[in-house]
Amino acid sequence: MTSYLDQFIQMLRSEKYYSPHTCSNYRRDLNQFHAYLQSRDIGGWEQVGYNLVSEFAASRFRQGRKSRTISRQLSSIRSFYQFLIRNGVVSKNPAREVSAPRSDRLLPKTCDAEAIDRLLQLDDQSDPLLVRDVAIFELIYSSGLRLAELIGIDLDDIDLAQRRLVVTGKGNKTRHLPVGSKAVGAIKRWLGLRPNYATDMQQNALFVSKLGKRISPRNVQSRLSQLIRRQALDQHLSPHMLRHSFATHMLESSSDLRAVQELLGHANIATTQVYTHLDFQHLARVYDAAHPRARRKS
Repeated sequence: MTSYLDQFIQMLRSEKYYSPHTCSNYRRDLNQFHAYLQSRDIGGWEQVGYNLVSEFAASRFRQGRKSRTISRQLSSIRSFYQFLIRNGVVSKNPAREVSAPRSDRLLPKTCDAEAIDRLLQLDDQSDPLLVRDVAIFELIYSSGLRLAELIGIDLDDIDLAQRRLVVTGKGNKTRHLPVGSKAVGAIKRWLGLRPNYATDMQQNALFVSKLGKRISPRNVQSRLSQLIRRQALDQHLSPHMLRHSFATHMLESSSDLRAVQELLGHANIATTQVYTHLDFQHLARVYDAAHPRARRKS
């Protein structure tokens, strides 16, 4: 089998004029595939089918290889098999129908509940804008809001007595959300101060800037950075990380993926599943407590 690999690499050099670096990449990719086939007792390139190529890609993924790397390896295998077809060694390309893995999706960065408690502690209520800021971030974390959703909230959209909020999300879709008690208290404090800034009676935005205009996304981000420094937190936070933290903490406590999907306004539950990165210890505790064959006798 290795003689065909040598011929292929030579063809890349002499006919394709590929650089030594590119040829080296092809060689490395195909050597790894060859080693995998040997581990499966495959003695000829013609014995390889779709399943073997697919299993190779899956094994590389389990080993922690990035999707981009596996995609390149599949491309190398496809090119090699085209070479074998032209030389009459095989009749079909087993890698042609193998889909490359989806692009790597980084887990969302979150903040633990203790750090959020520190962030939102308001000992000094003499600064009206600080009161407003805490209300903003309490509401984002309370209801899992996108920044654009928060900016768009009007006074009529929130019912503090019922602790309910209506927001307009992506695709101009509205959803009804609960509001936590701490967020309700923070918003009430801000509403007592809001008339000092929203002097224009036509201004209906819940959160306004010091100039009385609807607060901007950049302003919210800047004020969060200032609050982080004021509270001496040693980590970076963004408004969207508060939303991520909301989703993660909700799932850790409830494990109700469908409910969290509704709260976040995700059209597809696969989008919500990115938050299911519960640590193994938590999963093990749930398993031990719930599975009838896992419970230990006292």
